[in-house]
Amino acid sequence: MRFVYPAQLDHYSENEVVVSFRDVPWCHTSGQDIAEALAEAADALEEAIAGCINHGEPIPMPSAPLSGEHLVALPIDMAAKAVLAMAFRASGLTQVALAKRLGVHDRAVRRMLDPRHGTSVSRLNDALRALGAEVVLEAPLLPTA
Repeated sequence: MRFVYPAQLDHYSENEVVVSFRDVPWCHTSGQDIAEALAEAADALEEAIAGCINHGEPIPMPSAPLSGEHLVALPIDMAAKAVLAMAFRASGLTQVALAKRLGVHDRAVRRMLDPRHGTSVSRLNDALRALGAEVVLEAPLLPTA
C-alpha cells in the first residue's frame, strides 16, 4: 500500500487555494498559495486518517492520480499506524492476543493502535510482523550535485 493521495487544487481567489481529495471526500483544507495549501493538505489528510483509525472506520485507499492532480503523502508515522490498524482489524485478534504474541502488556498494544500516541516505527513494524505484514519505506532518489 502506498499512502499517497491525489489532491485537487482549486483557486477560489487570488489568496486562497482549496484542496480536496476524491478518495477522502470529507477532507478539505486551504492555503494562501499552492505551497501552503499542499502543506495544509498533508496535515488535513493525517487528521482524516487518524479519525478513521479512532472510529474503527475503513481507511480509504488512494486511487491513481488524474491529470492535474497533486500527490500528497500521508506522514510515515500515520501511514504505519494506518497499516497496523488495517492488519489488526483483518487479523480478528483481540488486543490481549496481540499483546501475548508481542510479549508486551495490552496497554502497549492499545497505545500502538492509538493514532496520536508517539510509537516508534520500529515498534509498529514489530507488531505488523506479528500480524504477517511490515512497513517498507519508499523514497525517490534525489539527483546528486
